[in-house]
Amino acid sequence: MLTFMTDTLAAKQAITEVLYRYCRGLDRMDRALALSVWHADGTARYEEWFDGTGAAFVDWVWRVHAEVLRHSNQITNVLIEVDGDRAVSESYVTVCLRTKPHEGGATDIESRGRYLDRWSRRDGRWAIEHRQYVDDIMHTVAVPDDAAAAITSGHRDRDDPSYAFLT
Repeated sequence: MLTFMTDTLAAKQAITEVLYRYCRGLDRMDRALALSVWHADGTARYEEWFDGTGAAFVDWVWRVHAEVLRHSNQITNVLIEVDGDRAVSESYVTVCLRTKPHEGGATDIESRGRYLDRWSRRDGRWAIEHRQYVDDIMHTVAVPDDAAAAITSGHRDRDDPSYAFLT
């Protein structure tokens, strides 16, 4: 019984870390890290916006993120059910995007939804076989010029302080 519980908890923790790496990969524009969450044959469906492979989704979202000034992705409320080398999960996600300044300021776009992920462990590595995104709430807020241009210490690349901090 203890081995089963330990294996289940280890699988849940490994899957949770993959979810967190996904957000970090997007926010730091670390393509290899973002791609690592899917199996090579993994797929993704994001409502009417995207339906295809995990790799093609990363390509698609890369273009979206490249057109904004800042972005931040968070995962919460992670529920995981494990059955041997297979699992399913529901995770709440919040995505915040700040557009590049335009006439009158910028815009913050906040989207809240859920990832319904189907997982498998292959060669000891947990990764997504299929992701379905469920959109729950989306809203936009105008950002004045002075706030839109504010300098921040975070970077969308390997110059971000986290890369020196985390090895």
